[in-house]
This record gives sequence, C-alpha cells and structure tokens, in this order.
Amino acid sequence: MTKTLKGIAASDGIAIAEAYRLVEPDLSFSKTSVTDVDAEIARFKKAVEESTKELEAVRDKAKETLGEDEAQVFDAHLLFLSDPEFTGAIETEIKDEKINAEAALDDTAQKYIAIFEGMTDNAYMQERAADVRDVSKRLMAHLLGKKLPDPASIDHEVVVIAHDLTPSDTAQLNKKYVKGFVTDIGGRTAHSAIMARSLEIPAVVGTETITSDVKDGEMVIADGLDGDVLINPTDAEVKEYTEKGEAFAKRKAEWKKLKDEPSVTANGKHFTIAANIGTPDDMEGVKENGAEAIGLYRTEFLYMDSSDFPTEEEQFKAYKTVLEGMDGKQVVIRTCDIGGDKHLDYWDLPEEMNPFLGVRAIRLSMQNPDIFRTQLRALLRASAYGKLGIMFPMIGTLDELRKAKKILAEEKADLVKKGVKIGDDLQVGMMIEVPAAAVLADQFAKEVDFFSIGTNDLIQYTMAADRGNDNVSYLYQPYNPSVLRLIKHTIDGAHENGIWCGMCGEAAGDDIMFPILLSMGLDEYSMSATSILRIRSLMKKINTEDIKELANEACDVSETYEENKKLVEETMKKLNIKD
Repeated sequence: MTKTLKGIAASDGIAIAEAYRLVEPDLSFSKTSVTDVDAEIARFKKAVEESTKELEAVRDKAKETLGEDEAQVFDAHLLFLSDPEFTGAIETEIKDEKINAEAALDDTAQKYIAIFEGMTDNAYMQERAADVRDVSKRLMAHLLGKKLPDPASIDHEVVVIAHDLTPSDTAQLNKKYVKGFVTDIGGRTAHSAIMARSLEIPAVVGTETITSDVKDGEMVIADGLDGDVLINPTDAEVKEYTEKGEAFAKRKAEWKKLKDEPSVTANGKHFTIAANIGTPDDMEGVKENGAEAIGLYRTEFLYMDSSDFPTEEEQFKAYKTVLEGMDGKQVVIRTCDIGGDKHLDYWDLPEEMNPFLGVRAIRLSMQNPDIFRTQLRALLRASAYGKLGIMFPMIGTLDELRKAKKILAEEKADLVKKGVKIGDDLQVGMMIEVPAAAVLADQFAKEVDFFSIGTNDLIQYTMAADRGNDNVSYLYQPYNPSVLRLIKHTIDGAHENGIWCGMCGEAAGDDIMFPILLSMGLDEYSMSATSILRIRSLMKKINTEDIKELANEACDVSETYEENKKLVEETMKKLNIKD
C-alpha cells in the first residue's frame, strides 16, 4: 500500500526511482573480552582488507567524477589502513588486553586523534585527526556489519533519502544517477535545496520522517512541484506522476525558447536576470538557461570541496574560468562566506553558542587576513579576464566595509606595482543581509558600486528565526511587510545614490515576490539557473505600469505575510497573468 508524506517542494520536477538511504548507521558497540585472540585479529584484518578495497574503489570513482585533487583525501585514508603502526597497535591491544576488535579500534583511534589534535603548531598534522576519524568509522562499520553511505559511489538511478544533506554531500551527487532527493528537515532556502536547483534535480525537504519510513531499494516518487512523496506507489500512481513530469517538461521546453531573448517586461523595460552558482561546473546550467549575468558566485564551495585551503593559483583559475565563460557579461563573486552552518574540517572555527550571529563571512575573513588577502589577490588577477564585481558578505557597519575595502586597495596597489594587469571595469559591492545595513542603505550606497540583497539571511535576522530550524520555519516570511520595507528602503537608497541594486537570495526567483520586486524597481534578479527562464517568461507578461502601486500596497497597506501573498495572487489574476 502506498504511503504518502507531505514536505516542502524545494526544487521543481518529478523523480521516480529506487530509494538510496544516505543515513549514518548506528556504530555503537560494547566492549567485551575474547578468548580466541587469533580469530579476533583475523576478523580485524578482514575489516582492513574490505575497507581498503572499498576505499580504492571510492578513490578511483572520485578521480573520474571530481578530479585528482579531490581524490587525494582517500589516498590519505588508504595510507592509514596500510600503516603497520596504526593497524599493529590495534592488533597488539586485542592480543594484550584480550578485548574485541571494536574496542581496540576505538581506543587506538582516540589516542591517535588526541595526538594529532595536540599538534597546535602544525596545521597539517592537526588535519590528520579527521582522516583517523573517517578511517576508523569505515573500519568500525565493517566490524559491525554495517554499511556506510557514499554518495559519490552511486551508479544507478536513485532518489537519495537523508535526514539532511550537507553542502559537501550535495556536491558529490551525480545528476546522471541521482534523480532527486528527499530529506527529514530543511526548507527552500537550505543549502541542499539551493544545490538541488543548481543541479536541476527535483527535491522535497522537511518531510520529518522519510528516513524512518523508507528502506533502501523501495520505489519512491518525489514531487518537487507540490511537495508530495510517495513510497511504494502503485502502477497507476507511477503512470500519473510520469505524466505530470512530462507535462512539466513541456512547460520547460516552452521556457527554453526564451533562452536567447532579453529579459524585458510587456512594456519593454529591461531588467537583468542572473544566475547564482557554486562552482565553475555550474556554468553549463548558466549557459543553457540564458543567464544575462552571474549575480552570485558562492566561493565557499572552493573551500568546502577541498581538503585544505585553496591556493591563490587554484582560486585564480576557478574565477578566471567563470569570467571567461561569461563572454564579457558581469560576474559578481562573493568573498568567502564560511561560518554559520558551513564548516571546514581543516579550519578550526571558534565554538559559539549561536554561530549565525557569530564569527562568519566578512567577520571571519577580517580575523584571518592572510586567508582573505589570498582570495582578494586571486580575484584581482582574474578581473583582467572579464567584468568582475567583488562582493563582501554580511557587512553590518561602515567601519567593516571600509576596512575590507582598504585591504582590497592594498592588494590591488601591490599587484599593480608588480605589473599585474587588473580589470578596468572592476566593481566593488556588498551584500545587504544584516538589517542594520538595510536601514543605513543610503549611507552605504555612497561607499560601493552596487548592492545585492541576500534575502535568506535578511529574513532570518529580521524575523529573529533560524532558517534551518523547522520549529520556527513559519517565520521565514519573504512577503512580510517588515522585510519588504527593508528591501524597498535598500533599493531606494541605492538609486538615490546612483548605484544599481540586485537580489541574490532565493526570493528573487519566487513567483509571488517577483512582481513586488519589479514594482520596487529592483535592477537585477539573481537565482538558481533553473528558475531563470520561468521568471523571464513571467516578466514578459507584466506591464510595470499595471503594478506600479503594488510595492506601496505591500509595504504600507498590507499587515501580514498572508495578505501580501493574496494581494499578488489577486493582482495577477486581475491582469490575467499566469506563470
């Protein structure tokens, strides 16, 4: 019998395939005494052998799909498995203490981890602690007869099932095989949902119970259009949803006809529709969907997809690739936005009670100037290969902005002195995602070339609600009049001071939000590449004269989120405009 779950539609489309549970198994164990020591050592050696074969396969697969650099982490893991000191210490403990292999493995691993983490004067050796943890987890899984999930090894069509997907998990998904994913938690602004839209795979998040309701191999339908998930559907349901998917594909085909057309309203006004990207690999989707610019390049994925800080040369090559790929169209690149819910194994960030309100983004960059300067040099060098906008995230005060600009100016002067070419039309901008910056938008506008509104954070900070917390997800309200007033104030402040204003938060591609933003005169709408043609189609149907009072009504007349949603729906219905 079919079981149906209701979640949040996070990425458009219909996925029908077997479930692949990307769920960590329970690796708890009890410490026991053993009488047959030789048999226990043999059991451990078998686990080493199986782990080695598995890691070799994973490494080879990673080389194919992710490249040599990304695969190096698995070489480090293999070194531990072949290290007689590490494995020998475990065998010795089994023999001397007459304990089970699981307990000996855990004891030995903890000793190694403590030693490596204690090497505070050697960052490279400190990082080896993470390798020991990963290798030990794999060995423990084999000893316990459990299977570790491995998204990079998926080689057949599946719908991935997870409690949540980390950005690094999502980055490993191969869209050739991963037809969609479903999670227990999350919302439309979760990083996994954003990545799903970049990968153009359907996603349903926030189902609450999917990981406990489905087993590996069971047939699953993930409806990324309406947020439904069907487990073990009937043949009739498979047929129904296959047809629904085909109908959506036809709509997409219609939108595709707009790929090379300009983004203009019904009365001929042009606005820029841009794409958000995470890596140079996303450029294919940018081109396929006819983006007129890149409004947000999230550089943190360069850091997250690496086993160590990316070098200046590695960053330069990535930025240069994207700039050249856009053929003179603007590319806005955000400086590193690590912190909050984005972590790196090799960067020891401070433990904080509330990391979203702590050291993240520009704050982290300013506290680590060497890392910041490396990125800025790479960006400045790349600016010679296209039209670059450098954007600072999470600016809250004029002092922060001025300090960041000063460091940028110093690096630029140094490069010019060395004869390095810098782009002539380089622009410097900032994100408006801290309410304090939105309130003082008119002052900040005098210091930069552009604004880009990051609604994901602006909304959570305005509403005092963690966007990753399902218990307060009802407060993620992009159409709330308080949020809209801050956005309008930002746009007005930009225009009064002669600079352009964009939006790179997910709200830029929202059907309800879009007409309001158009009424406000927002210049650039940057979104997941898969949303571009849908929004371009909607733009072409709207005459800005017909909605010129919409923004004022939404900000000053409506009192609630729901009223504004109804206001837009009724306005579109009255104008006979359908998506």
